[in-house]
Amino acid sequence: MSVDDLRYGVIGTGMMGREHIVNLSHLPGARVTALADPHPPSLEAAASLTPAAARFSDHRDLIDAGLCDAVVVATPNMTHAAVLDDVLGTGLHVLVEKPLCTDVADCRRVIEAATAHRGLVWVGLEYRYMAPFARLIEEVHAGTAGRVRMASLREHRFPFLDKVGDWNRFAANTGGTLVEKCCHFFDLMNRVMPGRPEQVYASGGQMVNHLDESYGGRTPDIIDSAYVIVDYDDGARALLDLCMFADATHDQQEFAVMGDAGKIEALVPSGVVRIGLRGTHGIGRVSSTDVPTTAAYEGLHHGSSYVEHQHFLDAVDSLGAEGWRASSEASLQAGRLSVAMGVAGNRSIATGSAVRLADVL
Repeated sequence: MSVDDLRYGVIGTGMMGREHIVNLSHLPGARVTALADPHPPSLEAAASLTPAAARFSDHRDLIDAGLCDAVVVATPNMTHAAVLDDVLGTGLHVLVEKPLCTDVADCRRVIEAATAHRGLVWVGLEYRYMAPFARLIEEVHAGTAGRVRMASLREHRFPFLDKVGDWNRFAANTGGTLVEKCCHFFDLMNRVMPGRPEQVYASGGQMVNHLDESYGGRTPDIIDSAYVIVDYDDGARALLDLCMFADATHDQQEFAVMGDAGKIEALVPSGVVRIGLRGTHGIGRVSSTDVPTTAAYEGLHHGSSYVEHQHFLDAVDSLGAEGWRASSEASLQAGRLSVAMGVAGNRSIATGSAVRLADVL
């Protein structure tokens, strides 16, 4: 099938679902033909972006209508597993938003169900496609930093946004902040570290955000800050520094990788990559390059969602008779591992002890 004919259905038309619709509207070869959401205002808002698309209140009716070749699943986190139960086995190509699921058991069940699925299955870990991060990953894989021994990720940002029904205020719905928000960063760690994550230690809590909110008599329980250390099985380690009450900041994300040959760092939204080589550069004297996005639509994630859809579309176009299993860059296994690292971090915060990935997986 030519990608010129790829028809998309968007399941879940809240903020992120609508973001996907606008990205796809800028992408040659993509056409949104169907929408599904049980919340009428969300469905109407999405329909205003793509008036010709069919509308459904139930995603199963969208699947059965035969109007799509691919679906984007952008429903609330706690519904991903159930929606994927209905999608997998249909032959539709699938891009499911992060996190894959809210717990490892559901991730495992989805992976098992996908073994016989005759279509591409892709997890929406779009941060790996942010232009500065993509350049950093490319440099690391080219050996610029040498043997990687440490990585550091910092996200200093604004609090969680408002969502329909306020579902994202409670860890039972999201998987917890280290799953919901930070699966992106654990995925980035795994993209640059040569080993496999072995142990997680985290310290974090709810310090500022949402403490004065109440929903049905319940106060939100999502943490807003944490330090997370991940030990890898080759002796390397990575650090995540998260603060969600740091609205007044210059760069929301900073990603640094240190190897025995030097350091590479990427800054977003500054769009800068810096490379310092040991024996060549020194403190304050490094190579600095502007790496702006080349995406046709920048959107909420600095063009990364658009680039992700480009890669997804290219992967669909290149599928052979047996090629579908190996074609997903952001695989279900990568999605499961990023969730497991978040689950381990949440468990570490609760217990005050380091948590081995083997005990989570």
